[in-house]
Amino acid sequence: MRIPVMIPVVLSGGSGTRLWPLSRAKLPKQFATFLDESLMSKTLRRLTGLGSPWALTVRELEVLTGRVFGELGLPREQMLFEPLARNTAPAVALLCRVMELQGKSDAIAGVFPADHLVTKEANFLGAVKCAVAAAERGYVATLGIQPDHPATGFGYIETKSSAPVTKDSYQAHDVAGFREKPDRATAEGFLAAGRFFWNAGIFVFRVETMIGHFQRLMPELWTVMSELKPDLSNLRDVYARAPSVSIDYGIMEKLKEQVCVPCDIGWSDLGSWDDVAKLGHRLDNGAQAIEGAGATGNFAYSDEKKVFGFVGTEDLIVVDTVDATLIARKGKTQDVRSVVDQLMKAGNTSATEHRFELRPWGRFTILRDEAHFKSKIIVVDPKAQISYQSHAKRAEHWIFVKGSGEVILNDETIYVKDGSSVFIPLGAKHRVRNTGAEPLEFIEVQTGTYFGEDDIERYQDDYNRI
Repeated sequence: MRIPVMIPVVLSGGSGTRLWPLSRAKLPKQFATFLDESLMSKTLRRLTGLGSPWALTVRELEVLTGRVFGELGLPREQMLFEPLARNTAPAVALLCRVMELQGKSDAIAGVFPADHLVTKEANFLGAVKCAVAAAERGYVATLGIQPDHPATGFGYIETKSSAPVTKDSYQAHDVAGFREKPDRATAEGFLAAGRFFWNAGIFVFRVETMIGHFQRLMPELWTVMSELKPDLSNLRDVYARAPSVSIDYGIMEKLKEQVCVPCDIGWSDLGSWDDVAKLGHRLDNGAQAIEGAGATGNFAYSDEKKVFGFVGTEDLIVVDTVDATLIARKGKTQDVRSVVDQLMKAGNTSATEHRFELRPWGRFTILRDEAHFKSKIIVVDPKAQISYQSHAKRAEHWIFVKGSGEVILNDETIYVKDGSSVFIPLGAKHRVRNTGAEPLEFIEVQTGTYFGEDDIERYQDDYNRI
């Protein structure tokens, strides 16, 4: 029987811009599926070797987080939602306060980013267990990634030779300090020195120890957070008064009682398309890049099966989705935010949204969105149902193409299967329920005067959206 050594907590947020157009604000990179599964799923699976994981994320990502928790069979009560984005210090303080309220002050907690790739999982688990041993002795422990090149895009942790904690083949070294993202020459010096490690944003600590650090180093934040009630009914008010500060700046850069566990865990923060391109055959990529005359070093990614031809081009990265395409020179993809900023200023929804959207019950994809009609493909998961609802400004025509289920129309039950069709008049109460073991799929055509997702009045809902 596996014995949990800690409470692992996944921090999940982000604006979704760095891997645009695949990643967007409503589907940030930890939920994108450019690998065999999402980074969020990979992170949670990896952490189950340490304990039953929690997730701490923003309320806007509740549906996406809940779907992954459901797929992995994790308890939904271990999802904790921030009402507002307030950086990592308030997030960790919230976690500590909730655990204190639950009587878990003496527990060891670990905080892990949701969107990082780790390929050497045995090394990862060994390093974390060394960090746990350090946390049991009162330290806050970080994982320091062994650098393999003089990176200028990461912060560094400088270590001392002293190592007060050892577990198996890993040592937790005293920390000399945190170093800001360096210029090239400084990064080369860090690499040559051999005592500087990339800061991966992974922290392990005893909850009561971290609470003490908040009380001493960020007393205003902890005073506000200590007002949080056990039922979290005043969370929004408390969070609105919390300062937006990183845990690095607020705690770690001022802390003496900390250690760093250097490790090689096959780590990447996948911070740009340049990083993704290096994954090569590991990508779940529908693109086939054909390099013709005078073309070399080019990369293409698509979420659909497409052939991309390159002629006379060098080191280009092309990322293609249904509604947007990115073309960039290798080494420049970290500037993709400049494109997203222009789209947002123009009010273009492709900056933040895909044509598809995941819902608690399944998903839909927009086929056409015109002034006089809108069409979708809708997929309802097995044994799931949409809310019982009506629309004030549109009627809907449903044509079922796969699976079986039932439609409730003004309290009347209509059984449907592939080939069935149902008309939903304007104002009619309706829902669709998948009663089968495979996804229920149908095409929806909307007609009327307005087709926004806010034209919904719900009367009953399995997901508390009324």
